[in-house]
Amino acid sequence: MSPEEEGAASSSVDELAARLAAQDYLCDRALATALFLSLRLARPLFLEGEPGVGKTELAKTLARALGATLLRVQCYEGLDVAQTAYEWNVARQMMEIRLAEAAHEVDRARLEHSLYARGMLIERPLLQALTQPRPPVLLIDELDRADEPFDAFLLEVLAENQITIPEYGTVRAAAPPMTIITSNRTREIHDALKRRCLYHWVDFPDVARELEIVRRRAPGAPERLARQVVEFVQRMRRLDLFKAPGVAETIDWTNALLALNAMSLDPATVQDTLGVLLKYQDDIAKLRAGDTAKLLDELRAQGVLA
Repeated sequence: MSPEEEGAASSSVDELAARLAAQDYLCDRALATALFLSLRLARPLFLEGEPGVGKTELAKTLARALGATLLRVQCYEGLDVAQTAYEWNVARQMMEIRLAEAAHEVDRARLEHSLYARGMLIERPLLQALTQPRPPVLLIDELDRADEPFDAFLLEVLAENQITIPEYGTVRAAAPPMTIITSNRTREIHDALKRRCLYHWVDFPDVARELEIVRRRAPGAPERLARQVVEFVQRMRRLDLFKAPGVAETIDWTNALLALNAMSLDPATVQDTLGVLLKYQDDIAKLRAGDTAKLLDELRAQGVLA
């Protein structure tokens, strides 16, 4: 069964959510619905949200759940076509020219055709996504980090499932890839690109879902400690921080506390391990200046912390 057929075999939103959960990815129904429709309608899914909410992990999990190849374009400033779609194998082209010269080849049209044959192309992830025998999961990660002109280049890929190569022609996909685009919203993505996608804003999980995630990803954690960690992080996200901790940091912190043999949160342990949760000194200083004690007092008042 092909990945496309396997995706179609998820006959309901609940079944797709269950398949993701079997890979330890727990999503709410709204996100599962958006992904289900993306697969059914063969439309790219555009995910925005704060860093650390699981946007990238969704694409990785989908590939595992469907047994599909994952092709990833990690975006950054200065990204161009040669790094994401294709480039010509210049070394092989130069060799062809030298061989033609050595053989006194005079048919320029024939030589030019051989220089720009399909075999001379080095395929990057975007082109690979269109030429795979089985539709892959194509992850275009953190698109907001790329320059705006890259948005325009993606339009043909997303709308037509094809790439036009001036020297060669147009390469079309027999079946569209399952495309997920992520953005942390450090800049606005062009409306023309968004119109070609289904859209979903991914938020931080609520207490119950994050607790279940911690149970799965840090199975050695006592239930009491897992709940304290989740409740503490949930309250921390309400503070005015430069970068609130994501779900990955919640899991990392739980595992760090286990490594320290901590059975419960206490002020000293929290202070000593803030660098697992927070990645900016100003945020750490804010917690150490008094917010840590305030959050722990809130947990005690609600009976979460004895």
